[in-house]
Order: sequence, then structure tokens, then C-alpha cells
Amino acid sequence: MSSNPQAPASAAASVYSTYQDNTYLFGGNAPYVEEMYENYLANPGSVPDSWRDYFDALQNVPAADGTNAKDVPHQPVINAFAERAKAGGTKVVMASADAEMGRKRTSVQQLIAAYRNVGQRWADLDPLKRTDRPAIPELDPAFYGFSDADQEIVFDTSNTFFGKNRMALRELLNALRETYCGTLGAEYMYATDQGEKRWWQQKLESIRSKPNFTAEKKIHILERLTAAEGLERFLHTKYVGQKRFSLEGGESFIASMDELIQSAGAQGVQEIVIGMAHRGRLNVLVNTMRKLPADLFAEFDHTAPENLPSGDVKYHQGFSSDVSTSGGPVHLSLAFNPSHLEIVNPVVEGSVRARMDRRADPLGKQVLPVLVHGDAAFGGQGVNQETFALAQTRGYFTGGTVHIIINNQIGFTTSD
Repeated sequence: MSSNPQAPASAAASVYSTYQDNTYLFGGNAPYVEEMYENYLANPGSVPDSWRDYFDALQNVPAADGTNAKDVPHQPVINAFAERAKAGGTKVVMASADAEMGRKRTSVQQLIAAYRNVGQRWADLDPLKRTDRPAIPELDPAFYGFSDADQEIVFDTSNTFFGKNRMALRELLNALRETYCGTLGAEYMYATDQGEKRWWQQKLESIRSKPNFTAEKKIHILERLTAAEGLERFLHTKYVGQKRFSLEGGESFIASMDELIQSAGAQGVQEIVIGMAHRGRLNVLVNTMRKLPADLFAEFDHTAPENLPSGDVKYHQGFSSDVSTSGGPVHLSLAFNPSHLEIVNPVVEGSVRARMDRRADPLGKQVLPVLVHGDAAFGGQGVNQETFALAQTRGYFTGGTVHIIINNQIGFTTSD
């Protein structure tokens, strides 16, 4: 190998044409030349003058991107990649695969939003199974392009309250269906306040719509359900053919009212004013308002003593009583109601507003209105919508009303 090449011309092309036949350019000598070039890049003065002139000429060759950037030492870069290879974990991801995964992540968020928005439309709310549940395309993973092969892919679920930041698609889908498509339907996404929506999501998703009642609580609920059903059976057997507007099929209403009263009392509510039509009214009088059963039976038997008979039927009568709660006694008032099913609703709201004013309770924290509707009358009678229009107005504000719709599937009497 020649150790004294002549200095090349200024252009790299002339360098190659001048020295293309020299032995030092033989392929077997490449490692020696590379080592010398690496030394030159680190310290140009460390190589012979002739080689330095040669390498200087190479620096004048434009870079691949057309810039005049100078070359840098290669060894540190090579060493860095070697260390990364030893550490492992480096994966090559195709751009197309990465884009597809991004699409799937977006689709998962759309699937979560769909269950929160319309999951209640597929909820199992009809114990009689009179009609099939409607098909909701947005609740089917296939609607978003998912297949069975995607079921075990793990996605970010940190925006849910299922207790996990990452879940497989199959696990997430089961959690969503348990929460929003079981025997409890929740419709809340129409709310304009983001805090309210997140509150509902936390309450529902954290327990998957299945409250973890204690054994004592379950026994109490059973006692309330048994009391409701027992009264209806007795009235049906004892007073055959008499009008009583049974609660059969809606006995859970009595357990719901009990929970509502106890929770309200614990929050400091002093009075609850109830407005309702005929359905279940007699059951409420006995099992919620604590009216003595003997007094109710006397009205059926027409033996009830009255100093000033009203001439009205028993299921129009009002009643009041005090019920003990953990927060103290709560006064219950059941408003009188004529046969016009929902007409009592604005009367109840007016009664509540008067009680608020009397108590100097402008926010309505001490008096709670509760309106009980039939499934058909709720949407069929305009007085309900007219009552809603009173909300948030200065003269009629009551701080919010609890609405309960009893649906034991007897409201609509037309043929299917």
C-alpha cells in the first residue's frame, strides 16, 4: 500500500480519478482508511498532511440533502445504536399499522360515548318481555370496524370510572353493558354541566349500576316490598271488585319512597310534599304515610266516622304524618287530588314554595316536592309540561323536584 499519495485536486471527482488505481483504495484496506478518517474527524491534526488534504477535499462534497453540513465522527453514533440493541425493547412499527391503531383508539372512545348516550335504549327494563329490545347499531363494536380478533387488544380507559386505566376491549364492553344496559337505565348526557355528567358517570360506572347493599339493607328492602305486595293481595281478596288502583307490578315504588325519605332527612330536609294520582295511592297511605290500615279498611267498609263527610272517594283523600329519619323527623304531606290525574302537580309546587317562604328557605333545602306520575299520563297530559315551565323562575322556584314514574304497564290501554 502506498503511504504517500499525491494531494488531490479541489474537487472530489478529481480525487477519485487520480487515485482510482492506487492500492490503498483496495477493498481489503477499507478498515484502515475508515479508522484514519474517524481519527481525522475527531482531530484533523492526528493524520498525515497528505491524508488530511485528502479528507479536507471530501468535506467539500455537498451532503445528501444538498446542504454544506460537515461530517461528524461516526463511532459515537455506532456505539449508541449498539447499546440500544443490547438493551432491547426497540421495535419497528410500520406507519400504516400505527395509523390503524390510532383509529382503533379513537373508535374505543366513540364506543364509550355511545353507551353513555344511548345505552339506556337497550336496557332490560321490561320484565314481561312484551317486545324485543331494539337494535342499536352504535352499541355494536362492529359498527366501529372491530372484529373478534380485536377483543383482547388493550386500550386506554382512564376517562372511565371502572377502576382500571387500561382494559381489553372484551372487558371494557362487558363493563359498559353491565353499567348501561342492565336492569337500570340511565339517561344523563343531555345535561349541559360537565360536572353533573361526570358525577353520574362516577356513581354508575364505579359500581356498574349494582349497589353493594349490606345484608341488613337488603332485608329492609325486602320488608318494604313484602309490605307493599301484602297490602295489595289483602285488598284484592277482601274487597273484590272495589276500586283500589293497585300498585301490583310497581311495588318497588314503596321501597324507593322509603329510601328517598330517609336520604332527604339525612340531608336536612324538614318537609316533603307529595303529589300523585290514584295508582298506588292507597299503598302509599299505609306503607309510606303510616296511615293505620284499620282506618283504610273502615273507608272500604263505609264505617269510618266523619264529622263533616267530604263525599269524595278514598283514593282522592290527602294525608299528613311525621316519619323518623337519621336526620330527625320529616313531615310528609300527601296532597288531595281529584280524578284529573296530573292536575295536582302545580298545586304541590305552589305549596312547597309557600313553605319555603315561611321557613325563609330561598334555596329549597328544607322542603322537597315529590311528584308521582303514571307512565301514560306523564307524557299525555299537558299540565306536566306546563309545570316544568315554572322551573328556575323567580316567583315559582322550588329548588328542584323529584319525579317518579310508575310503569306497571297498565297506562296505555290501546291495542299493541
